[in-house]
Amino acid sequence: MSEEKKTFIDRIWDIFASVKFAIVIFSLISLTSIIGTVLEQRAEPERNINILTRLFGESLAPSLYNILEKLGFMDMYHSWWFITLLILFSANIIICSIARLPRILKLIKEPMKPMAREHFETAPIRREIVLKGKPDKIKEAVASSIRAIGFNFSESKEDKGYQFYAQRGNYTRLGVYLTHLSIIFILIGALIGIAFGYKGYLNLPEGRTAVAFRFSPPSGPIDEMNLERILNALEASWGDISKASELLNMKEKKLKEILRKNGIQPLGFSIRCEDFDVEFYENSNTPKEFKSWLTVIDGGKEVVKKSIEVNDPLSYKGTTFYQASYGMIPNAPGWFVLRLTSKSGSSEIKRLNFGEKFVIPYSNIEGTIRDFSPALAFDKEGRPFTFAEMMNNPAVFIDFKEAGRDKYSGWIYKRYPLTGRLPEGHIVEFLDLWGSQYTGLQIRKDPGVWIIYLASTSMTVGLFIAFFMSHRRLWVMVIEDRGNTKVHIAGVSNKNRPAFERKIGRMISLIKERQQGGK
Repeated sequence: MSEEKKTFIDRIWDIFASVKFAIVIFSLISLTSIIGTVLEQRAEPERNINILTRLFGESLAPSLYNILEKLGFMDMYHSWWFITLLILFSANIIICSIARLPRILKLIKEPMKPMAREHFETAPIRREIVLKGKPDKIKEAVASSIRAIGFNFSESKEDKGYQFYAQRGNYTRLGVYLTHLSIIFILIGALIGIAFGYKGYLNLPEGRTAVAFRFSPPSGPIDEMNLERILNALEASWGDISKASELLNMKEKKLKEILRKNGIQPLGFSIRCEDFDVEFYENSNTPKEFKSWLTVIDGGKEVVKKSIEVNDPLSYKGTTFYQASYGMIPNAPGWFVLRLTSKSGSSEIKRLNFGEKFVIPYSNIEGTIRDFSPALAFDKEGRPFTFAEMMNNPAVFIDFKEAGRDKYSGWIYKRYPLTGRLPEGHIVEFLDLWGSQYTGLQIRKDPGVWIIYLASTSMTVGLFIAFFMSHRRLWVMVIEDRGNTKVHIAGVSNKNRPAFERKIGRMISLIKERQQGGK
């Protein structure tokens, strides 16, 4: 169709069917994704201003932040323009595929036919050999050799001979379309994740329960009293937003809108941190692993209990909780957990407040917790000091008395239980300062992730077919020539021609071997 006769729809179709348009859209997605990777999405403004300060200097950072925020780069993957780019890219792939598919289907469905003798001379791959004997005697050697290289052939009678023709891998031409379809489903999965999924972080103290988490900074001023009332209703309903809306006498849609504006995502259930612990490498302050014991509560009932660590998350109703970090809660009193074992072997566990007294079982020895350090060390003069705010080397200082008289005192380390062995044979173990730490959880829900996984698998198959498999067509003519037999061979391959040429070379070797063996 000439340019003058094309309608507006035709011109739009041509744009979307253009490879140049695909390159432009893909480049825009790639470039904006780089920016979205550098900047922390849905983070507090100060964090991204710090990033921009390191990259462009303190004077430019605030202005750049304001520009990028207005353009939507602080929540780029949920912005209208990024979603539009994904939709345009999907439309481009679909239209490109539709525009080229009829020609490909014609090639796939086109039946093999004998090749005219003159066309053998112009075939991309052509070979010719001369064998002694008549075509009728050579025919079987040629047929068996074609089968040996993996072709099922058809046969036709020629003037003074025969022609064999076959094709293989015609459906491999659809490999690129399987790849295109997979990309579309990956984009669909991504859009489903953007529309119905969420991601955020939650610092959950030991012993505390959470029904929601913050996924982004508030989009406007916060009504603290109203928000506290809403969060209390969520807690009373164990995270069920429908029940919370009934308690608040508010429409569920309105409640969701308020929570979204405040950057809060309800879980739909509750999660409680029962305990948290860090294990360190021996004689080192480097964490080896950190673990959280979590309980999921749904409808007021405990439904899941699991200990999680890095790369071993907890999943419930499509929401996954990953172990991401940990830390100390400022000014949290906590409970000192001690295991008291008498020299006779009797043992009990005590949960004590700071300054509280305890008695070792079956003895008159009384202990009192006088001091605590989350990371105890001693200087050159032997004076104790705390070298970190985290629980790197926690220890308690305990005074011991017997019959009201001072007996001895000292530091007992959590990581070194032998420091709690007393002269009489009793043992005092410092197990934990429970309630003083929080576990940092990354929370993700992505309902489109399985679509992405399946599409990625099918794309791998499609790429393998597209790059490593080919549509091969073969013609072999066996005709009498001056008392001998001349074998004309022609081949066509849409890709990987050298491999097909090697296969044809093997076929020629087999023909010669079998013809000589049949004398």
